Amino acid sequence: MIVATPRFRLEPYVQFAQKAMAREATYRFDVFTSIASVLVRVYLLRMVWVALYARNTAPSDLPLHAIITYSTVALLMGLVMDIDQTRMLHDRLHSGDIATDFMKPIVVPLYFFADGSGEVIFHAVLIVPSLLLALLIVHIDVPGPLVLGTFFVSFFLGYLVGFCINFILNCVAFWTLEIHAVQLIVTWVTDLFGGEIIPLVIFPAFLQKVAFALPFAAMFSTPLLIYIGVIKPERYAAALGLQAFWVVVLGFVATVMWRAGAKRVIVQGG
Repeated sequence: MIVATPRFRLEPYVQFAQKAMAREATYRFDVFTSIASVLVRVYLLRMVWVALYARNTAPSDLPLHAIITYSTVALLMGLVMDIDQTRMLHDRLHSGDIATDFMKPIVVPLYFFADGSGEVIFHAVLIVPSLLLALLIVHIDVPGPLVLGTFFVSFFLGYLVGFCINFILNCVAFWTLEIHAVQLIVTWVTDLFGGEIIPLVIFPAFLQKVAFALPFAAMFSTPLLIYIGVIKPERYAAALGLQAFWVVVLGFVATVMWRAGAKRVIVQGG
């Protein structure tokens, strides 16, 4: 007798994403505070960079208007990139509900991806009003179509890198349940070497080599340096290729950890 394999259906995961968007929309006060937080940080960073550039020699490839654009776009990206898209994995491991997820006719990691993506899509919508209001505070350079298109491709690859890192981090909860300390370390390292706060190109040469050798730079630094023109078109293929490399490597690590953790849950009976 031949047992038919259930046909994969995309519709449930679309619904998971829609429910996540609806869930985020219920917290309207958080929406306003997120936008207000971005605007305050845009203003403060602008004041910091203006003061620093007034007292120091500006880098030749990073004039004041470019670094203000860099910081503003980084903060707008942060509305999406700073979200832990897979925290539901940790929450369900902590509550024990992960055991019931394995009994559902779904691909559990894809379920987490759909839920996280729904949350991300909702916050991505916030970029529009945040950008419009930010333009009242700062001037943002807008690149040409080629640069802008490459930036969005790089942004998406950076999002996948961030998703894999968060997934790996939350998979640690299969063994420890609590991951708060590890989260703090990863957040600190990402803030330092990701390029969200300070452009990596103004680091000392040795630290630049270290930072660009780590996957965190693929999240913020690469798309931002493409946007402001530090990474030239002839280097696009290499930059995007390195991001894709990290997606594959981190995706492989995440898959191995997920399978090991899932086996642990199944063997122990949840």
